[in-house]
Amino acid sequence: MHKWIMATLLGVAGLLAVYLLTFNLPEKEHQVAEEEFTIPDTPADAAAAEAFYKSNCMGCHGDQYQGAMGPALANIGSVLSKEEIYKKVLKGGGGMPAFEGKIAEEEIINLTNWLAEMK
Repeated sequence: MHKWIMATLLGVAGLLAVYLLTFNLPEKEHQVAEEEFTIPDTPADAAAAEAFYKSNCMGCHGDQYQGAMGPALANIGSVLSKEEIYKKVLKGGGGMPAFEGKIAEEEIINLTNWLAEMK
């Protein structure tokens, strides 16, 4: 009895697969590529970026950018591109908070350019 039930289920599954492949297989969904964003090459305001760093980043990345709870930033500009740094600051992730909507776009770009200079 048990073999008949399993054989019937297997036969129905096979027929369904053949039907879907022949007539009605849904189209693949295409992923929308993320829009490329280029960070403007503006000179970084080091004083403003350092002040932001001291009030928001130093607790996790250390007072000498050596890293603590977060990764070291002493030479982050040689590890990540400006766009990658910007995206990380904006969206956060991996324990880092997102700053999107919390600070002005110009502040994020200034911090990004400042961090990108650390090589």
